[in-house]
This record gives sequence, C-alpha cells and structure tokens, in this order.
Amino acid sequence: MVRRTDKPKGVLRSLDWVTIILYLFLLVGGWASVCGASYSFDNPDIFSLSTRSGMQIVWIGTSIVLGFVLLMLDDRYYETFAFIIFGILLILLFATIFNPHSIKGSRSWLVLGPLRLQPAEFAKFATALALAKFMSAYGYNIHKWRDFAFTLGIIFLPMIFIVLQRETGSALVYTAFFLMLYREGMPGSVLFTGVAMVLYFVIGIRFADVMMWYTPTSVGKFVVLLLVQVFSCVLMWVYCNDQVKALRMLGICIGATVLAMIFSLTVIPFDVTYIQLITCIGIIGFLVWQWLGTRIRNYLWIAVFSLGSLLFFNLADYVLNNMMEPHQRVRINVLLGLEEDLKGAGYNVHQSEIAIGSGGLLGKGFLNGTQTKLKFVPEQDTDFIFCTVGEEEGFLGSAFVLLFFLGLILRLIYLAERQHHPFGRIYGYCVLSVFLFHVFINVGMVLGLTPVIGIPLPFFSYGGSSLWGFTLLLFIFLRIDAGRNLIRN
Repeated sequence: MVRRTDKPKGVLRSLDWVTIILYLFLLVGGWASVCGASYSFDNPDIFSLSTRSGMQIVWIGTSIVLGFVLLMLDDRYYETFAFIIFGILLILLFATIFNPHSIKGSRSWLVLGPLRLQPAEFAKFATALALAKFMSAYGYNIHKWRDFAFTLGIIFLPMIFIVLQRETGSALVYTAFFLMLYREGMPGSVLFTGVAMVLYFVIGIRFADVMMWYTPTSVGKFVVLLLVQVFSCVLMWVYCNDQVKALRMLGICIGATVLAMIFSLTVIPFDVTYIQLITCIGIIGFLVWQWLGTRIRNYLWIAVFSLGSLLFFNLADYVLNNMMEPHQRVRINVLLGLEEDLKGAGYNVHQSEIAIGSGGLLGKGFLNGTQTKLKFVPEQDTDFIFCTVGEEEGFLGSAFVLLFFLGLILRLIYLAERQHHPFGRIYGYCVLSVFLFHVFINVGMVLGLTPVIGIPLPFFSYGGSSLWGFTLLLFIFLRIDAGRNLIRN
C-alpha cells in the first residue's frame, strides 16, 4: 500500500529548483554557443528558423515543455512502465539497423519527413529505468551470477543494436552505467579489471615498436607483462590475504626479469619478454595449484584475471589492425601519438585546439570567434561545440561552464543519495553517470585527451534528439525525487 504525503499542487514545491536553475543556465549557455558556432554573415538573423540558432530555440522550447509534462505525471508510472518503455526503445533500435537512410556512414537516424530522430539518445533513459526497476526488485543481489548476468544483459543489448547501426560512440556511453553498478555493490575488482585493460591497450599499442636499450625487447610488451605480474601479486595480497606468498612471487618475477635483462645486455641480446611470459604462466599455474589445494575461489579468479590479461594484450593489436574500421583505427593512432594526420583524422582536434588557444584568458567575445566564423572546425556546433566556448569566452568562460556541469553532477549525487527507495537511487546514479561520461569524453576529445567518438556535450550541442534525451533523463529523475516522501508499505 502506498500513502501519498503530497497533493498534486505540492509537486512544484517539492521539486529541486537548484537543479532546474542549473539546467536553464546550461540551456542558455548552449544556445549562445550554437549561435557563435553557426553564425553566418550572409544570414545574421540568429532567431530565424532557417538557421541552427533559430532551430535550437525550438528544441529548447519543446524540451522545456517536455520537462513540464514529465513533472506532471505520477512518479509511480516510471517504475510501473519501465520494462515496457525499455522494450519499445529496443524495438526502435532494432528497426533502425535496417534504416535505408545513412547519415555520415551511420544508420542511427530515423527520418520522418523533415524530422530526424536518433533512438540511441532516448534509449539511455529507457535503459536507466529498466536497470532501476530490475535492480530494485525484492531479492535482487548483484553478487548472484544470475542477477548480475541479467543486469549486464540490460546494458549490453542496446549497445549491440547501436553498434550494428555503425554508431560506436553512442554505444560506448552505455559503459557509464558501470559506475552505478559500482555504487550498488559491484566488486571493485571488476572496475579494476576494466582500468587494467585500458592500460594494457594504451601502453602496449603506443610503445609496441619502441625497443628497450640495445635489446630486441619491445617496451610496450615489457611494461604490460610487468604490470600483469604486479597486478596478480597485488590481487593475491588483497583478496587472498596471503602477503608472504605474494611478496615471494613478486620477488621471483622481478628477479627473473632483471637477470634476463642483464644477460641480454651483456652476453646474448634476446627478447626478455619471453622470460616474462614464462613467469606469467608460472604465476597462473601457481594460483590454480593454490586453488586446488585450498579451495579458496579467489585464487581461481586471480588466475582467470592473469590469463585474460595475456589473451587481451595479445588480441589488442589484432583487433586494432584487423577488426576496427579504418577511421576508428586512425583516430586511436592519432590519439596515441602514432600518427599526426593533421589533414585527416587529426584535423578536427588540431583545429579545435587552435580555436580554444586563440580565445586566451577572456575570449574574443560573443560572435567574434574567427576560427568558428570561418568554419575551420568541422562539427563545431555539435560534437566540437566546446571549442566555440573556448574561443569566444576564453579560459574563464570555459571554466565557468565546467563548474556548472560539476555543480550539476554533485547535485545529482546529493539527490540520488537522499532517495528513500532503491529505484530512485539507482536511476539517479544512472543519470549522473551518463552526464559525467558525456562531459568528460566530449571535453576531452575537443582538447585531444580522449578519442574522437562523436558524442554530444549535454545541453550545448545542436540537435533535438540529444536535447530531448538529456531532458528526459534529468526530469524523470526530478519527478522521482519530488515523490521521494511517499510512504511505501
């Protein structure tokens, strides 16, 4: 039984107006940035619907109306119909795979006359609702393999459909939900494994062709294998509480590596990574033997981690050079410094950095950016909108924008933690995880710090689908938060 403590007229009073004010400020800042990025001297009317700045006003207006409608609905509807909404969006994502309209090589858009919609943007809030519904059910336990597998299925199913639409960037956004899983009790070892894989890939690929001193030893391979050894020993120390054996095993690995390096430098040059690989196999064998002898399952999981690390590292180069699309491969090589390609894949980032640098401390002023006015930066009003902020508003303006986003993220954490029901808390952490991922990756790729994967900056990038999608995410949570004082029996 649910007894309501608020009347319909109390919804607006119970809303978190701090978040709504942040939302409105970001909308205004986003519109000003779209104006700066799309302004044309041939058509100076920034309010004309024939311009992107004029159309963005339409998207902003409809987003505000959409937010108001979401606030007027009963907050229980979102939990009740979560799986139905998720199912509808999955059908749309699947149907979009066979969409005959291809835009910039992607089939992720549904074209309905003059209107273009991207279901992947709306699937984020649907996935968040489905996760919150499933994980808040009675008896759910993230440590149970069945529950955890179903949770991963909810995350990966829309990802697969989006990848099949050739929209890899939008699919990667769904990995942000792992931050929510970590908050809800997912073992830290899972998050650690993800970080380790990123390190293996970056270091192994970046320094694969760099040789160590006067030996035929790849620096990238040497460092990765050393990390596998160190990580395995540290995991055994932490999760098996076996400090003596962990230190002894680490000492053997480092000692064998040092002796092999000395022999390669002074006697016969050879690839030291062969010795490292043998010691890694020895670690795996030792861990399996410990598991068989003690029946402590953590030994087995660490052995699986070590074996998986070796397999991942050896497959990384193959995936990069044989499975990824050429433009994806070039972007990664440019990011890692293996290629420059200022006229190709690196052009966008290079021009973006020039635009941001030219803004200086205070910027050139509204509509006075030269790089953006002369259209040097491709996609400067969508994926690379932040370069317009940097050029026109300078370092201080960019810092203020990032502070507003930081304020939004911190406020969402506060709202999520004050929820009385797991559904609201889980959904809230899904929302803030998506926002954090978008801001971090988008700003990072504009600055050349992260790969260019083509995702929008929330409330700033031009377009109705992204703006509506972010509004749906945020305002559903605000409505759930407004009804948090329900007494549920």
